[in-house]
Amino acid sequence: MKTLSEESLLLPNPLREGLVEERIPEPAAMVIFGASGDLARRKLLPALYSLTRDRLLPARFAVLGFGRATLTDDAFREEMRRGCEEFARRRPVDPALWAAFARNVFYQQGAYDDPAAFLRLKVRLEEIEHTLGLPGNRVFYLSTPPSAFAPVIRSLGHANLAPKPAPGQPFSRVIIEKPFGIDLQTARALNTEVHDILAEQQIYRIDHYLGKETVQNLLVFRFANGIFEPLWNNHFVDHVQITGSETVGVEARGGYFEQAGSLRDMVQNHLLQVLSLAAMEPPVAFEADAVRDEKLKVLKALRFIPESDFEHQVVRAQYAAGSIGGQTVPGYRSEPDVSPRSTTETFVALKLFIDSWRWAGVPFYLRSGKRMPKRVTEIAIQFKEAPHLLFGKRGETIRPNVLSIRIQPDEGIALNFGSKLPGPAMEIAPVSMEFRYGSSFGVEPPEAYERLLLDCLLGDGTLFTRGDEVEASWSWVSRIHQRWAAEVAAGRTTLDSYPAGSWGPEAADRMLAADGRAWRLP
Repeated sequence: MKTLSEESLLLPNPLREGLVEERIPEPAAMVIFGASGDLARRKLLPALYSLTRDRLLPARFAVLGFGRATLTDDAFREEMRRGCEEFARRRPVDPALWAAFARNVFYQQGAYDDPAAFLRLKVRLEEIEHTLGLPGNRVFYLSTPPSAFAPVIRSLGHANLAPKPAPGQPFSRVIIEKPFGIDLQTARALNTEVHDILAEQQIYRIDHYLGKETVQNLLVFRFANGIFEPLWNNHFVDHVQITGSETVGVEARGGYFEQAGSLRDMVQNHLLQVLSLAAMEPPVAFEADAVRDEKLKVLKALRFIPESDFEHQVVRAQYAAGSIGGQTVPGYRSEPDVSPRSTTETFVALKLFIDSWRWAGVPFYLRSGKRMPKRVTEIAIQFKEAPHLLFGKRGETIRPNVLSIRIQPDEGIALNFGSKLPGPAMEIAPVSMEFRYGSSFGVEPPEAYERLLLDCLLGDGTLFTRGDEVEASWSWVSRIHQRWAAEVAAGRTTLDSYPAGSWGPEAADRMLAADGRAWRLP
């Protein structure tokens, strides 16, 4: 006898007809490699549970965790339940619904480089599919250290767990977490190795930023509204700022961050992906390859920073000891697993140009940093000033119009413009029109992983990164790393410092001041 919660998964809802049903994927199994790790507990299982609660997953769906830890099915289920209780968007966890969901959650112990473990995985997966009546559709999620990406994919190929697509056959798809390589050479090598086993259409390189509601809304905002797209070019836009700031330090990831730095960790994937969506041309259709073709054109049009301008267009820095929220925090070099002589950047600011007709001459300023006053990711489009000042005193300036697109937190869009202050004098003050998801729609936006997992199950790669996109972004970023490496080899460095709790080093402010501009305070 089915419980009420189980039955509710199958009942039609007329309010969702034509909206939700067409987005429900085929029955499938998802295998999560690295299932005993933090990502599965904090993000993946909570996302799958929330999708189940929203009736967006098929009634026949299984999750098989694979990891090095020795766990029983019941122990794994209990650990994932605690994760859902703490992190799922749809809380508290419904006991009856969880019981129905957890019955199809399993665990298999094994090593990523052990062929015998993958043969056992294949047997277990086939048993689960047979028991639950699944047709053999599979998604493999690589929630593992980057060093395990290639071994896992090779083992999938040797065990014939992820055959290449064939007409009429079940699908096999692989989601790969970031970072996809650490430079152009390693990204190309990993692409080659992955393509030996999988077709490009099977590969879903995930960047959770692209699953955020406001990033997706950027395309709607630009291409579904006739009043904005005509202004989205160098005739009207003065410059663009993209900020990704964090209040946290490296936390327990000092060893990883020493090898990565902010340029690899944030700019190469997150911020360049956001930039490509903001700057791309209208695609011929809202389809995966059409959208990604236009993003690729932006990445290929990024002008390489000439040697003569490098110090004027690139700023890197490390946070020193400071205060955030009234609490004293140590400097980066005092963090665990960080070298006391580290030259790894925790802040980077860039001035770059896109060599296209649309954006010729428009500077794009990017910055990303840790231990900053506020956690925020936003795109700010600053429009040119009015050509002739009718109001105000001679020599007085009026703030230009700014369109800010907030990706996190408090997702939304705001437009700043000038308005007359009440009273007899002609005085102008900036005002803002704002749209926020929470207040406008009365619901909390879905988590990024919910959207991305659902899209993969549906075979929609629009919000995932294609292999040539990865290589194009690394091609641009790797030149900066090569310049920094040459500086270190020569015994000098341009590494600045900034106190924790500040908006970065003075050099970043000077970079914009030289152009007569200033960083926006989000």
